[in-house]
Amino acid sequence: MKPAPHPAPHPVPHPTPVPAPPLPDDWPVTEDRARAVQDELRARVVLDEPGPPPGTGHATGVDVAYDDSRDLVVAAAVVLDRVTLEVVEEATAVGTVSFPYVPGLLAFREIPTVLAALEALSADPGIVVCDGYGLAHPRRFGLASHLGVLTGLPTIGVAKNPFTFTYEEPPPTRGAWSPLLADSEQVGAALRTRPGVKPVYVSVGHRVTLPNAVAHTLALTPRYRLPETTRHADSLCRRALSELTAGRP
Repeated sequence: MKPAPHPAPHPVPHPTPVPAPPLPDDWPVTEDRARAVQDELRARVVLDEPGPPPGTGHATGVDVAYDDSRDLVVAAAVVLDRVTLEVVEEATAVGTVSFPYVPGLLAFREIPTVLAALEALSADPGIVVCDGYGLAHPRRFGLASHLGVLTGLPTIGVAKNPFTFTYEEPPPTRGAWSPLLADSEQVGAALRTRPGVKPVYVSVGHRVTLPNAVAHTLALTPRYRLPETTRHADSLCRRALSELTAGRP
């Protein structure tokens, strides 16, 4: 008698997006007010803590996807084990776009929904990796810094492009880096995560030093240019947005 076939494994369900809470009454609605908030919060950024050691605990990637025609934003937070890089927990949140598109003020479009996704996690996020910038920002207060100050979590930004900053090409070997500069001020590092491949642009967000941010980024990029945290969060938020809007007018 043939043994009974094993049942096909059930697919892992993706988290249902939680609704982002209503915006507070004092949420900025003008560019001037948003810049004033950045100035207020920037004074609270902590730059003299090393941050958690790479390769231990958790690392969480956050990212967002937009449907501008419906004024929707979906955020994803994906917690990875920093030793195995396996997914520990996922969460998503959905909200409305909370600020117009203005370069340098993108955090105000994303922060409420990203916070809702992080708050839906039960696991310790560990260090949070943003697909964007921290100190590498015109006002030295990008999404990673903004998110770190609001949550108290150690955060770093790992961006796909250098924004308005300059750098010399680092050597082609993995792990090589060069300063990312605003005139003569170093605001981050252009880091080679794959040999001969375009670097990523790492900057401190909150409660992490730049050398530690670089080390975390290298630990999270064993195979690809972008960190595994970013790759998972990007895939999840896009999939969640597609499922939310499927069949809707």
